[in-house]
Amino acid sequence: MPKLQGFEFWSRTLGGARHVVAPMVDQSELAWRLLSRRHGAQLCYTPMLHAQVFVRDANYRKENLYCEVCPEDRPLIVQAALLAQDYCDAIDLNLGCPQMIAKREIDKTVRYAQMLEQAGCQLLTVHGRTKEQKGPTSGAASWEHIKAVRQAVAIPVFANGNIQCLRDVERCIQDTGVQGVMSAEGNLHNPALFEGRSPAVWELAEEYLDIVRQHPCPLSYVRAHLFKLWHHTLQVHQHLREELAKVKTLEAVAAVSQELKLRCQEDMSRQEGKKPSDGLPFFHWVCQPYSRPGPREGTQDSGATRSKRALEDEGSTDALSKNKQRKQLRNPRKTFDPMLKPKYAKCDQCGNPKGNRCVFNLCRGCCKKRAFKETADCPGHGLLFKTKLEKSLAWKGTQPRLQEPQPASPGEPGGFPEILGSALA
Repeated sequence: MPKLQGFEFWSRTLGGARHVVAPMVDQSELAWRLLSRRHGAQLCYTPMLHAQVFVRDANYRKENLYCEVCPEDRPLIVQAALLAQDYCDAIDLNLGCPQMIAKREIDKTVRYAQMLEQAGCQLLTVHGRTKEQKGPTSGAASWEHIKAVRQAVAIPVFANGNIQCLRDVERCIQDTGVQGVMSAEGNLHNPALFEGRSPAVWELAEEYLDIVRQHPCPLSYVRAHLFKLWHHTLQVHQHLREELAKVKTLEAVAAVSQELKLRCQEDMSRQEGKKPSDGLPFFHWVCQPYSRPGPREGTQDSGATRSKRALEDEGSTDALSKNKQRKQLRNPRKTFDPMLKPKYAKCDQCGNPKGNRCVFNLCRGCCKKRAFKETADCPGHGLLFKTKLEKSLAWKGTQPRLQEPQPASPGEPGGFPEILGSALA
């Protein structure tokens, strides 16, 4: 069957999808994709897969794609290539965060999109933000750039940015002329966004947890999803925020979610007839968007733009990265204060920490190079080049000498110098 091109590919293979769930690291796993599809998503992307690990690690491929057949999870676009082609409907090449060219000039953005089309791209997603607009300073996306790209190429275009409800989806399609709209942050806070509904948070949280029991995923994914779903409620019941960060089993996570549900129902009975506070469109127990401040708003509060992403979903008020908070949960005595960390002597050659028992006062990498060059030993790094050479020579000295064969002439049996030479060449 010939390869489908452009609009035919979008229409036939992807079913003319207009409501799309974006690729999200550790967040668009199978369980979340299935939940989103039940509530209006027509096309999903896998999380961004690490190409090198995907190629070399069979378990990584199995966990992220080669799992049990799931017909409900189609059409599906994968963030990988040839090894994934039989398990999805399209391959996506993620070109990273929006580039500086999008900030300086629309013409350059358009030329970049046209270059991708000429290279064989059959569908293009445009995230209308610059590389500085991320995390707590994401701000609004530029639909003007997205519209300019759509008008300049002859392939389908998806828009990404500023999508918080179904009304935004419809307005974006109308204003930019794109074929579909992708949602990431909006989808995480309300998986029913494409249905045009804002249900009670516990409704979707319980449904998601049921799907996870059928299609397991790492607990860190589950916890992160619940932090997003319960974001506004966790600002009210902060002690449960800490509890959610500490639990280490799926059932314990479900128990915290159930407790949040009970607290919300109590709040509902007290708030009857009142209006939402804190500027929210709905009460905190209802799925609703979360708007990050723009770059200027973010710098007014903190005095400087933060380089790390916001930690509102980490379950801790300390200024630690997500990875460091996980390590601290595993080992509460662990400290990341640079003043309290032990000081290491530096390698004389490269500046990395040297081995405490290295005979050359080097790090392992530099020590290995020197020990190999000098045929020396370094017991501190477990490098025994000299010892191995001596053992090898001693072993050879104990072996009986074999009689060297007489060279045969080319005409005699066994004389194959030309054939061997050809074979080796």
